Amino acid sequence: MTRINLLPHREQARQERQRQFVSLAIGLGVLALAIVALVHVVVAARIENQESRNQLLKSEIAKLDEQIKEIDKLREQTQALLARKQVVETLQTNRTEAVHLLDQLVRQLPDGIYLRSVKQVDTKVTLVGYTQSNARVSTLMRNIEGSPWLQQPELVEIKSVLLPGTKDVRVNEFTLSCRVKRAAPPGPAEGAPPARAPGAAKGGAKG
Repeated sequence: MTRINLLPHREQARQERQRQFVSLAIGLGVLALAIVALVHVVVAARIENQESRNQLLKSEIAKLDEQIKEIDKLREQTQALLARKQVVETLQTNRTEAVHLLDQLVRQLPDGIYLRSVKQVDTKVTLVGYTQSNARVSTLMRNIEGSPWLQQPELVEIKSVLLPGTKDVRVNEFTLSCRVKRAAPPGPAEGAPPARAPGAAKGGAKG
């Protein structure tokens, strides 16, 4: 019988399988590397995209912060302008207050009362004067209550003293406080202030 040596064929087949295995391993390695590289590229792209979004958000937030600062400055300027406007309006409203105050004191002062001093702090007015009787002070307080420019009369003190410049003439010295009405009083068309009674000119303000 003829004998055939199969060893070379087996060796070739084994080497062929080894080559195929190596080729497959290399192919799988290359494919794995390609997948890893692709994943890295995708992840890097997403990271870069997110970073660009974050940067955009930061820039927009910075712009909003600047706008908020500008709004705050405008608000402060508006408040300052409103405060100035209020001051100007108050000055315009109250610029004739002293004139009306003196006019009302002359109008509302009864006979037999003489003022020694008139002092105003804000809306509070303090009157110091002399009177012949306590009843005249009560009349003055009633007149102040009915005044369109004065209100809240309050007797602080009344006492008997010697009339300055005399040695035996005693009078009552009183201290009375009231407040100026800052609201606009009714105009002449709505109600004019009451006219002084004849003889009222005897009362007067003495500084």
